[in-house]
Amino acid sequence: MNTALHIASLLVHCRPELLEAVKRNLALLPALELHQESPAGKVVVVLEAEHESRILDTINHIQQMPGVLNAALIYHELLTHEGEPE
Repeated sequence: MNTALHIASLLVHCRPELLEAVKRNLALLPALELHQESPAGKVVVVLEAEHESRILDTINHIQQMPGVLNAALIYHELLTHEGEPE
């Protein structure tokens, strides 16, 4: 069985006055974890997915959320079924 796991980290920049609303919307997305945040409207999130296209679709979805100014991919890693980075 050939399974892989894509792990990606994003920096989401939003309007500071909408930070709480954006965080609530982000928390609704599957396989997404909220990490650090800044009162300036920046949030670090981590995504996990079996396919790279799912990561790209999620980034695109985040960029369309109300209040979001930008979502930038900061880190991406592919883990193989043996747990080894590829």
